[in-house]
Amino acid sequence: MSELSPAAQVVLDAANGVSSYGPDDCLNESRWVAAAALRAAADRLKYKLLDVEVVDCSQLLLLADELEA
Repeated sequence: MSELSPAAQVVLDAANGVSSYGPDDCLNESRWVAAAALRAAADRLKYKLLDVEVVDCSQLLLLADELEA
């Protein structure tokens, strides 16, 4: 597993912390589950006002990319 940025590590730790197995058990799929949740959140937050994106979701998408790498 590659070294994650601090922000991506926080997301992964949160995903692992709420696993049904407990906070000390790392699920193999947790990286992809967390990435999918970030992408879904970015999609829901993104909207345009007069063709200008109001919420910048690029950081969420970069974290999702990092978790999927």
